[in-house]
Amino acid sequence: MSHRQHNELKNTNPLLGDRWPTGGTTRSGVPGWLSGSTDKLTSTYDLVEQMYYLYVRVVKAKDLLSNPITMNCDPYIEVKLGNYRGTTRHFDKKTNPEWNQVFAFSKERIQSSLLEIFVKDKEMVGRDDYLGKVVFDLNEVPTRVPPDSPLAPQWYRLEDRRGEGKVRGEVMLAVWVGTQADEAFPEAWHSDAASVHGEGVVNIRSKVYVSPKLWYLRVNVIEAQDVQPNVRGRAPEVFVKAQVGNQVLKTKICQTATLNPLWNEDLIFVAAEPFEEQLALTVEDRVSPRKDDVLGRASLPLTLFEKRLDHRPVVHSRWFDLEKFGIGILEGETRRELRFSSRIHLRVCLEGAYHVMDESTMYISDQQPTARQLWKPPVGILEVGILGANELLPMKMREGRGATDAYCVAKYGQKWIRTRTMVGTFAPTWNEQYTWDVFDPSTVITIGVFDNCHLGSS
Repeated sequence: MSHRQHNELKNTNPLLGDRWPTGGTTRSGVPGWLSGSTDKLTSTYDLVEQMYYLYVRVVKAKDLLSNPITMNCDPYIEVKLGNYRGTTRHFDKKTNPEWNQVFAFSKERIQSSLLEIFVKDKEMVGRDDYLGKVVFDLNEVPTRVPPDSPLAPQWYRLEDRRGEGKVRGEVMLAVWVGTQADEAFPEAWHSDAASVHGEGVVNIRSKVYVSPKLWYLRVNVIEAQDVQPNVRGRAPEVFVKAQVGNQVLKTKICQTATLNPLWNEDLIFVAAEPFEEQLALTVEDRVSPRKDDVLGRASLPLTLFEKRLDHRPVVHSRWFDLEKFGIGILEGETRRELRFSSRIHLRVCLEGAYHVMDESTMYISDQQPTARQLWKPPVGILEVGILGANELLPMKMREGRGATDAYCVAKYGQKWIRTRTMVGTFAPTWNEQYTWDVFDPSTVITIGVFDNCHLGSS
């Protein structure tokens, strides 16, 4: 493919606004929703292709039988459909557990017409042992059509291993066919991400969130005392380097060669709530054009500093001790000399009285005033359907091969969205739809595709 062809627009011909499937069966006995037959128009998600899922909501269980050996029950549930198995978390010593977890099996990955739900005990010896099961024929699973309310869960009696007699205990379930427009979609365990476990599951889900409140962190570097150069007998050329996250700023070199340098310079950073980052300060000596010696450092939590929402001129200054760089390897007389440490004089505050500019003024998504009472009504609604991507590059190695776990982020004004992560594919298909209120037609939306670094790589 030539470079010119590669950058041309491609017509993907997606089936936008697809119809809802019927609940009937085909000649082969496979449910109609699997065969793609349609008869009813959908009322939502009209900018993206409909993606069909079998949803299983596992709510709770009751009256489960205790293990005769341990005299306890550590229950969990396994949902099995063909080669795909999803499990809930387990509870210790509980015969009436509550899970309220949702599982979603995409149409493309369904290899069976039977859905099996097993109630298991973590302490049972045999891997295939279970307390009881419930089996659903996919031909009988109802279809939920929005704006209908979610399907109410029901109690089901557990069957034994052969599916004949009833055993003690019941489980509350809801099983239905839906699409990605379903409310359960963002929170569900997905069969196409079956390899993701634990905390990784939270990091691959789609979500809508408000951009964090931003503050200006104003650091007035006033002076330092008892700054000792590493090489005795030379006058230090001292400056201060400050870092918050990825933002790094420096003062000028003090014009006077002294052990008590004076700067009185303002360094301004942008900090986001909650203030989890620290203000990292180093006092450094310009030994040569290519070498700076660190003479002392301090790490200060941003929660130390007062917030200012008005224009009060007075913010009290404070002295902070500097940790001598490399103090861990110093011994004997040298360590005793450092008891009287250097210190730095700062005036620091978090300013929230101003609108923090986090975007280029030429390409900005929010031109509203900071004060809410000055906002005008929206001029319209922006609807965005995020279909997919292709020809993505491998971003990490997994099992000796290049891999990418892609998700899409779109931000407009205060509202940001993140699609769910498509695991292990260079051509993800998200088919998710979102809306934003628009207050100014001359603003922009920013869309980016990222690799999920929370998922393991070798």
